[in-house]
Amino acid sequence: MPRRSRLVLPDTPMHIIQRGNNSQDCFFDDEDYASYLRWLREIAQRTQCIIHAYALLSNHVHLLLTPAHAAGVSDLMRLLGQRYVQYINRAHCRTGTLWEGRYRSCVTNEDRYVLGCYRYIELTPVREKLVEKPEDYRWSSYHVNALSQPSDLLQPHKAYRAFGETRTACASAYRALFCQPLDVHLAEEIRVATQGNYALGSPQFAAQVEKTLKIRATRGRAGRPQNQSGSIPGNAG
Repeated sequence: MPRRSRLVLPDTPMHIIQRGNNSQDCFFDDEDYASYLRWLREIAQRTQCIIHAYALLSNHVHLLLTPAHAAGVSDLMRLLGQRYVQYINRAHCRTGTLWEGRYRSCVTNEDRYVLGCYRYIELTPVREKLVEKPEDYRWSSYHVNALSQPSDLLQPHKAYRAFGETRTACASAYRALFCQPLDVHLAEEIRVATQGNYALGSPQFAAQVEKTLKIRATRGRAGRPQNQSGSIPGNAG
């Protein structure tokens, strides 16, 4: 059965997860992490994708980004993946597949969910029990978004910029969000939407995505007919 088309809309944020093949490591030393971020910056600029947040774990990657055009995300992930795999195979004398199949993703465009993705991503090292606090993990965007460290990779989303008129004010307000744990229901929504290639947000947002893309943007329901392309009858016209 054909797989559903990926949900991608210009100027609409996406949460992306890419895992190592069979959950194996894809980063082996500090130079690997640094190289990935360097090429992410370079290729994101080339493909017109704005990076808002990231977390690099030993066996997977989280990204929050906004593409200027629909093809930008697939171009970014393809070019970045190719460049990084070539480097890893050469640097670590290995061959074969590094990444697990398709990357996982969801679209979102409501401030609560965008900021939820920011926090979900930067709290990943804490969930994985690698550190006790997000600031203790080196390879995430928390140091930029919450601690005002300079970056030529990240650009804030408008939901983040709404925290204040200055970078310091935004970082302070954003950092305060981490005084409370991320709502477990919101975290589960993010996880399910990303794993399933669904719209993350309100029913109204999901309906808008389906209307625009003519494909299903939510979990299928029992007894709900759909054609092989995944589009909902009546939306294809």
